[in-house]
Amino acid sequence: MGAALWARRGVAAALGWQRERWTTPDGDFIDVDHIVPPGAVAMLVLFHGLEGSSASHYAQAFAAEAQRRGWAIAVPHFRGCSGEPNRAPRAYHSGDFEEIAWMLARVAQRWPDWPRVAVGVSLGGNALLRWLQEAGAGAAACVQAAAAISAPLDLAAAGAAIDRGLNRVLYARMFLRTMRRKAQEKWARFPGLFDLERALAARTLRAFDDAFTAPLHGFRGVEDYWRRASSRPHLHAVRVPTLVLNARNDPFVPGLSLPDAAQAGPYVQLWQPARGGHVGFAEPCAPWDLRGDVAALPKRVMPWLAEAAGWPGR
Repeated sequence: MGAALWARRGVAAALGWQRERWTTPDGDFIDVDHIVPPGAVAMLVLFHGLEGSSASHYAQAFAAEAQRRGWAIAVPHFRGCSGEPNRAPRAYHSGDFEEIAWMLARVAQRWPDWPRVAVGVSLGGNALLRWLQEAGAGAAACVQAAAAISAPLDLAAAGAAIDRGLNRVLYARMFLRTMRRKAQEKWARFPGLFDLERALAARTLRAFDDAFTAPLHGFRGVEDYWRRASSRPHLHAVRVPTLVLNARNDPFVPGLSLPDAAQAGPYVQLWQPARGGHVGFAEPCAPWDLRGDVAALPKRVMPWLAEAAGWPGR
Protein backbone atom coordinates (compact mmCIF):
# COMPACT_ATOMS: atom_id res chain seq x y z
CA MET A 1 0.00 0.00 0.00
CA GLY A 2 3.01 2.32 0.29
CA ALA A 3 2.97 2.86 -3.46
CA ALA A 4 -0.61 4.05 -3.25
CA LEU A 5 0.30 6.55 -0.58
CA TRP A 6 3.71 7.99 -1.36
CA ALA A 7 5.48 6.46 -4.38
CA ARG A 8 5.53 8.51 -7.57
CA ARG A 9 2.94 7.49 -10.15
CA GLY A 10 5.03 8.25 -13.21
CA VAL A 11 2.07 9.77 -15.11
CA ALA A 12 2.83 13.34 -16.10
CA ALA A 13 -0.28 14.14 -18.15
CA ALA A 14 -4.00 13.39 -18.06
CA LEU A 15 -4.70 10.02 -19.62
CA GLY A 16 -7.98 10.81 -21.34
CA TRP A 17 -10.17 7.93 -20.24
CA GLN A 18 -13.40 7.44 -22.18
CA ARG A 19 -16.37 5.83 -20.41
CA GLU A 20 -19.02 3.45 -21.69
CA ARG A 21 -21.91 1.97 -19.73
CA TRP A 22 -22.78 -1.64 -20.49
CA THR A 23 -26.07 -3.23 -19.43
CA THR A 24 -25.63 -6.55 -17.65
CA PRO A 25 -27.89 -9.58 -18.19
CA ASP A 26 -29.65 -8.90 -14.86
CA GLY A 27 -30.50 -5.30 -15.79
CA ASP A 28 -27.65 -3.69 -13.88
CA PHE A 29 -24.74 -1.78 -15.42
CA ILE A 30 -20.96 -1.91 -15.67
CA ASP A 31 -19.00 1.28 -16.35
CA VAL A 32 -15.94 0.66 -18.51
CA ASP A 33 -13.18 3.25 -18.81
CA HIS A 34 -10.95 2.79 -21.83
CA ILE A 35 -8.22 4.39 -23.89
CA VAL A 36 -7.83 3.37 -27.53
CA PRO A 37 -4.84 5.03 -29.18
CA PRO A 38 -4.73 5.40 -32.98
CA GLY A 39 -3.37 2.28 -34.61
CA ALA A 40 -3.70 0.16 -31.47
CA VAL A 41 -2.22 -3.32 -31.86
CA ALA A 42 -3.53 -5.12 -28.76
CA MET A 43 -5.93 -4.80 -25.82
CA LEU A 44 -5.13 -4.97 -22.13
CA VAL A 45 -8.10 -5.55 -19.80
CA LEU A 46 -7.40 -4.57 -16.20
CA PHE A 47 -9.50 -5.64 -13.21
CA HIS A 48 -9.04 -3.38 -10.19
CA GLY A 49 -8.79 -4.25 -6.52
CA LEU A 50 -11.02 -3.75 -3.49
CA GLU A 51 -12.73 -0.34 -3.77
CA GLY A 52 -10.42 0.53 -6.69
CA SER A 53 -11.12 2.14 -10.06
CA SER A 54 -9.43 3.50 -13.16
CA ALA A 55 -8.08 6.26 -10.90
CA SER A 56 -6.08 3.80 -8.79
CA HIS A 57 -2.30 4.24 -8.98
CA TYR A 58 -1.75 0.90 -10.69
CA ALA A 59 -4.48 1.52 -13.31
CA GLN A 60 -2.89 4.87 -14.13
CA ALA A 61 0.55 3.27 -14.44
CA PHE A 62 -0.67 0.44 -16.68
CA ALA A 63 -2.63 2.88 -18.84
CA ALA A 64 0.44 5.08 -19.37
CA GLU A 65 2.60 2.09 -20.32
CA ALA A 66 -0.14 0.74 -22.60
CA GLN A 67 -0.21 4.04 -24.48
CA ARG A 68 3.57 3.97 -24.81
CA ARG A 69 3.36 0.49 -26.34
CA GLY A 70 0.42 1.25 -28.60
CA TRP A 71 -1.97 -0.99 -26.70
CA ALA A 72 -5.57 -0.16 -25.93
CA ILE A 73 -6.63 -0.57 -22.30
CA ALA A 74 -10.04 -1.17 -20.75
CA VAL A 75 -10.88 -1.05 -17.04
CA PRO A 76 -14.31 -2.54 -16.30
CA HIS A 77 -15.42 -1.36 -12.87
CA PHE A 78 -16.86 -3.86 -10.47
CA ARG A 79 -20.39 -2.93 -9.50
CA GLY A 80 -20.58 0.14 -7.30
CA CYS A 81 -16.95 1.17 -7.91
CA SER A 82 -17.40 3.68 -10.75
CA GLY A 83 -18.86 6.47 -8.62
CA GLU A 84 -22.53 5.47 -8.76
CA PRO A 85 -24.41 2.78 -6.79
CA ASN A 86 -25.36 -0.23 -8.87
CA ARG A 87 -29.00 -1.23 -9.30
CA ALA A 88 -29.09 -4.97 -8.60
CA PRO A 89 -29.24 -6.81 -5.25
CA ARG A 90 -25.55 -7.75 -5.47
CA ALA A 91 -22.16 -6.04 -5.30
CA TYR A 92 -18.83 -7.73 -6.07
CA HIS A 93 -16.49 -10.12 -4.31
CA SER A 94 -13.07 -11.78 -4.49
CA GLY A 95 -14.29 -14.89 -6.29
CA ASP A 96 -16.63 -13.19 -8.77
CA PHE A 97 -15.58 -15.32 -11.75
CA GLU A 98 -19.01 -15.16 -13.39
CA GLU A 99 -18.75 -11.37 -13.53
CA ILE A 100 -15.23 -11.62 -14.96
CA ALA A 101 -16.52 -14.05 -17.60
CA TRP A 102 -19.26 -11.65 -18.69
CA MET A 103 -16.92 -8.66 -18.74
CA LEU A 104 -14.31 -10.40 -20.86
CA ALA A 105 -16.89 -11.76 -23.28
CA ARG A 106 -18.29 -8.26 -23.65
CA VAL A 107 -14.81 -6.82 -24.23
CA ALA A 108 -14.22 -9.41 -26.95
CA GLN A 109 -17.52 -8.47 -28.57
CA ARG A 110 -16.81 -4.75 -28.33
CA TRP A 111 -13.22 -4.91 -29.61
CA PRO A 112 -12.98 -8.13 -31.64
CA ASP A 113 -10.04 -7.22 -33.87
CA TRP A 114 -7.22 -7.12 -31.32
CA PRO A 115 -5.49 -9.89 -29.38
CA ARG A 116 -6.15 -9.52 -25.67
CA VAL A 117 -4.41 -10.05 -22.34
CA ALA A 118 -5.79 -9.49 -18.84
CA VAL A 119 -4.34 -8.20 -15.59
CA GLY A 120 -6.05 -8.49 -12.23
CA VAL A 121 -4.86 -6.54 -9.20
CA SER A 122 -5.39 -7.69 -5.60
CA LEU A 123 -9.09 -8.68 -5.33
CA GLY A 124 -9.37 -8.41 -9.12
CA GLY A 125 -6.38 -10.72 -9.47
CA ASN A 126 -7.97 -13.44 -7.37
CA ALA A 127 -11.27 -13.11 -9.25
CA LEU A 128 -9.39 -13.31 -12.58
CA LEU A 129 -7.60 -16.46 -11.43
CA ARG A 130 -10.90 -18.03 -10.38
CA TRP A 131 -12.28 -17.31 -13.86
CA LEU A 132 -9.20 -18.84 -15.49
CA GLN A 133 -9.67 -21.92 -13.32
CA GLU A 134 -13.36 -22.28 -14.09
CA ALA A 135 -12.91 -21.60 -17.83
CA GLY A 136 -9.94 -23.94 -18.29
CA ALA A 137 -8.86 -24.22 -21.92
CA GLY A 138 -11.88 -22.14 -22.95
CA ALA A 139 -10.26 -19.04 -21.46
CA ALA A 140 -8.04 -18.80 -24.55
CA ALA A 141 -11.05 -17.62 -26.55
CA CYS A 142 -10.98 -14.38 -24.53
CA VAL A 143 -7.34 -13.84 -23.51
CA GLN A 144 -3.99 -15.16 -24.66
CA ALA A 145 -2.18 -14.52 -21.38
CA ALA A 146 -2.96 -13.14 -17.93
CA ALA A 147 -1.32 -11.78 -14.80
CA ALA A 148 -2.50 -11.62 -11.19
CA ILE A 149 -0.71 -9.00 -9.09
CA SER A 150 -0.72 -9.14 -5.27
CA ALA A 151 -3.78 -11.41 -5.36
CA PRO A 152 -4.97 -12.76 -1.99
CA LEU A 153 -4.76 -16.38 -3.15
CA ASP A 154 -5.72 -17.68 0.30
CA LEU A 155 -8.49 -15.37 1.47
CA ALA A 156 -8.54 -16.64 5.04
CA ALA A 157 -4.83 -15.90 5.45
CA ALA A 158 -5.16 -12.50 3.77
CA GLY A 159 -8.23 -11.59 5.81
CA ALA A 160 -6.47 -12.43 9.04
CA ALA A 161 -3.45 -10.33 7.99
CA ILE A 162 -5.41 -7.20 7.13
CA ASP A 163 -7.51 -7.42 10.27
CA ARG A 164 -4.63 -7.35 12.75
CA GLY A 165 -2.11 -4.85 14.03
CA LEU A 166 -1.24 -1.75 12.07
CA ASN A 167 -3.02 -3.08 8.97
CA ARG A 168 -6.31 -2.99 10.84
CA VAL A 169 -5.72 0.58 11.99
CA LEU A 170 -4.54 1.97 8.66
CA TYR A 171 -6.12 -0.10 5.92
CA ALA A 172 -9.08 -2.14 7.17
CA ARG A 173 -10.54 1.03 8.60
CA MET A 174 -10.05 2.84 5.25
CA PHE A 175 -11.75 0.10 3.24
CA LEU A 176 -14.59 -0.29 5.71
CA ARG A 177 -15.42 3.40 5.60
CA THR A 178 -16.62 3.21 1.97
CA MET A 179 -17.92 -0.36 2.25
CA ARG A 180 -20.25 0.47 5.16
CA ARG A 181 -21.61 3.43 3.20
CA LYS A 182 -22.32 1.14 0.25
CA ALA A 183 -24.05 -1.31 2.58
CA GLN A 184 -26.39 1.46 3.70
CA GLU A 185 -27.14 2.37 0.08
CA LYS A 186 -27.85 -1.28 -0.74
CA TRP A 187 -30.15 -1.68 2.26
CA ALA A 188 -32.13 1.41 1.24
CA ARG A 189 -32.93 -0.26 -2.09
CA PHE A 190 -33.18 -3.88 -0.92
CA PRO A 191 -34.04 -4.06 2.79
CA GLY A 192 -33.75 -7.50 4.34
CA LEU A 193 -31.00 -8.91 2.10
CA PHE A 194 -28.49 -8.88 4.96
CA ASP A 195 -28.09 -7.76 8.55
CA LEU A 196 -27.47 -4.02 8.23
CA GLU A 197 -26.81 -3.53 11.93
CA ARG A 198 -24.03 -6.14 11.88
CA ALA A 199 -22.55 -4.69 8.69
CA LEU A 200 -22.40 -1.17 10.10
CA ALA A 201 -20.95 -2.44 13.38
CA ALA A 202 -18.18 -4.38 11.61
CA ARG A 203 -14.68 -3.29 12.58
CA THR A 204 -12.85 -5.99 10.60
CA LEU A 205 -13.11 -7.19 7.01
CA ARG A 206 -13.97 -10.64 8.31
CA ALA A 207 -16.97 -9.29 10.22
CA PHE A 208 -18.09 -7.20 7.24
CA ASP A 209 -17.77 -10.09 4.79
CA ASP A 210 -19.76 -12.29 7.15
CA ALA A 211 -22.53 -9.71 7.54
CA PHE A 212 -22.68 -8.29 4.00
CA THR A 213 -20.55 -9.85 1.23
CA ALA A 214 -21.32 -13.50 1.98
CA PRO A 215 -25.13 -13.33 2.29
CA LEU A 216 -25.43 -10.90 -0.62
CA HIS A 217 -23.75 -13.38 -2.97
CA GLY A 218 -25.20 -16.68 -1.80
CA PHE A 219 -22.49 -17.89 0.59
CA ARG A 220 -23.33 -19.47 3.93
CA GLY A 221 -20.98 -17.16 5.81
CA VAL A 222 -17.50 -15.71 5.68
CA GLU A 223 -15.73 -19.06 5.99
CA ASP A 224 -17.75 -20.54 3.12
CA TYR A 225 -17.09 -17.42 1.05
CA TRP A 226 -13.36 -17.30 1.68
CA ARG A 227 -12.95 -21.03 1.08
CA ARG A 228 -14.88 -21.15 -2.21
CA ALA A 229 -13.47 -17.88 -3.53
CA SER A 230 -9.78 -18.60 -2.84
CA SER A 231 -7.77 -19.31 -5.99
CA ARG A 232 -4.73 -21.04 -4.48
CA PRO A 233 -6.25 -24.57 -4.31
CA HIS A 234 -7.14 -24.56 -8.03
CA LEU A 235 -4.06 -23.13 -9.78
CA HIS A 236 -3.52 -26.44 -11.59
CA ALA A 237 -6.77 -25.85 -13.48
CA VAL A 238 -5.37 -22.78 -15.31
CA ARG A 239 -4.83 -23.45 -19.03
CA VAL A 240 -3.66 -20.04 -20.26
CA PRO A 241 -0.12 -18.70 -19.64
CA THR A 242 -0.49 -16.80 -16.37
CA LEU A 243 1.88 -14.81 -14.19
CA VAL A 244 1.18 -14.76 -10.45
CA LEU A 245 3.19 -11.97 -8.83
CA ASN A 246 3.32 -11.65 -5.03
CA ALA A 247 5.91 -9.88 -2.92
CA ARG A 248 7.12 -11.83 0.09
CA ASN A 249 6.78 -8.68 2.22
CA ASP A 250 3.18 -7.97 1.22
CA PRO A 251 1.46 -6.88 4.45
CA PHE A 252 -1.88 -8.29 3.28
CA VAL A 253 -0.75 -11.57 1.71
CA PRO A 254 1.50 -13.52 4.10
CA GLY A 255 4.48 -15.20 2.47
CA LEU A 256 3.60 -18.51 4.14
CA SER A 257 0.25 -18.50 2.28
CA LEU A 258 1.87 -18.36 -1.16
CA PRO A 259 2.02 -21.44 -3.41
CA ASP A 260 5.17 -23.15 -4.62
CA ALA A 261 5.92 -24.31 -8.17
CA ALA A 262 4.49 -27.77 -7.55
CA GLN A 263 1.15 -26.27 -6.54
CA ALA A 264 1.07 -23.78 -9.40
CA GLY A 265 0.83 -26.15 -12.35
CA PRO A 266 2.39 -25.98 -15.82
CA TYR A 267 0.62 -22.84 -17.09
CA VAL A 268 1.36 -20.65 -14.07
CA GLN A 269 4.64 -18.83 -13.50
CA LEU A 270 5.29 -17.56 -9.99
CA TRP A 271 7.20 -14.38 -9.28
CA GLN A 272 7.74 -13.95 -5.55
CA PRO A 273 10.35 -11.23 -4.97
CA ALA A 274 11.45 -10.48 -1.44
CA ARG A 275 10.20 -6.89 -1.65
CA GLY A 276 7.40 -5.01 -3.39
CA GLY A 277 4.68 -4.70 -0.79
CA HIS A 278 1.05 -4.78 -1.85
CA VAL A 279 0.65 -3.59 -5.46
CA GLY A 280 3.82 -1.57 -5.07
CA PHE A 281 6.99 -2.85 -6.74
CA ALA A 282 8.13 0.77 -7.05
CA GLU A 283 11.73 1.09 -8.17
CA PRO A 284 14.08 4.02 -7.54
CA CYS A 285 15.09 6.17 -10.49
CA ALA A 286 18.39 7.18 -8.83
CA PRO A 287 20.52 6.02 -5.87
CA TRP A 288 19.09 8.78 -3.66
CA ASP A 289 15.47 8.11 -4.68
CA LEU A 290 13.63 6.91 -1.56
CA ARG A 291 10.10 7.02 -2.98
CA GLY A 292 10.44 4.99 -6.17
CA ASP A 293 8.10 4.97 -9.15
CA VAL A 294 5.15 2.61 -9.65
CA ALA A 295 5.74 2.74 -13.42
CA ALA A 296 8.21 -0.09 -12.83
CA LEU A 297 5.36 -2.56 -12.30
CA PRO A 298 3.75 -2.46 -15.78
CA LYS A 299 7.19 -2.23 -17.38
CA ARG A 300 7.95 -5.65 -15.92
CA VAL A 301 4.55 -7.28 -16.33
CA MET A 302 3.57 -6.17 -19.83
CA PRO A 303 6.65 -7.59 -21.62
CA TRP A 304 5.98 -10.91 -19.88
CA LEU A 305 2.40 -10.85 -21.12
CA ALA A 306 3.46 -10.01 -24.68
CA GLU A 307 5.99 -12.83 -24.76
CA ALA A 308 3.60 -15.33 -23.16
CA ALA A 309 0.91 -14.37 -25.67
CA GLY A 310 3.32 -14.79 -28.56
CA TRP A 311 3.40 -11.14 -29.61
CA PRO A 312 6.92 -10.52 -30.91
CA GLY A 313 7.98 -6.89 -30.83
CA ARG A 314 5.10 -5.77 -28.58
